[in-house]
Amino acid sequence: MKLLRVGEKGKEKPATLDKNSKIRDLSSHIEDFNSDNLKLETVSKLKNINLDTLPEIKSSERIGACINKPGKFVAIGLNYSDHAKETGATPPSEPIVFMKATSCISGPYDDIEMPKDSSKLDWEVELAIVIGKETKNISEKEASDHILGYCIVNDVSEREWQLEKSGQWVKGKSGDTFGPTGPYLVTQDEISDINNLNLILEVNGKKMQSGNTKNMIFNVNFLISYLSKFMSLQPGDLITTGTPAGVGMGMKPQVFLKLGDNIKLGIDFLGEQNSKVVIK
Repeated sequence: MKLLRVGEKGKEKPATLDKNSKIRDLSSHIEDFNSDNLKLETVSKLKNINLDTLPEIKSSERIGACINKPGKFVAIGLNYSDHAKETGATPPSEPIVFMKATSCISGPYDDIEMPKDSSKLDWEVELAIVIGKETKNISEKEASDHILGYCIVNDVSEREWQLEKSGQWVKGKSGDTFGPTGPYLVTQDEISDINNLNLILEVNGKKMQSGNTKNMIFNVNFLISYLSKFMSLQPGDLITTGTPAGVGMGMKPQVFLKLGDNIKLGIDFLGEQNSKVVIK
């Protein structure tokens, strides 16, 4: 299934796409796609619904983030060797783990707000995992049994705040709208090979990033197993898995986002995002 949330900010309804890509209202069957409801058994029940009987939602309606208020928003840094190389970093021997504030999550077509004092705002197209089952200290072999599905995340980053100010990366990763998510959550059964998906990102029509998940240093199952040894993961938790080469920070000279820039990004089978940079 493709699960999405549609409506004004703060008033989104849970929905799904039917076989004809029409948006169908699921609110009579589930309250929201959040940590209380994003469980494997809950979504399994939704798959038995005759979608043709559900009310249709106009395609002109705003699409919000495909999940609401996850308990955790975990991120993995430098998980593509080409991205590590372009930033001058040594590819990590173990995953680099950091957090993004859940308040940074926004819709896939919402504006990206450039903070007033920002000077180095950057982009990162990433595959994200949504957890569907309580997960603690599991093996890599068990990991796929804990995945609900996947979606796109743009890991928007303020590089000065991330790297040039003391402390952890979270400061440069957590601004409001720094986590466009969606347009939809695609359940695991719809993706035949998660380790062979193309990722692409353009700024103002110019291709900046082009990669494939097969080039991740640490694959999806390994990451879930690894994280589960340090923290429990709950249904609805979001894990974004790193970005390929082509970020602004890695260019010579460096290129950063400016007011009015348009960002388009996509991943095979997971849809596209389109955002515009505005001043906060």
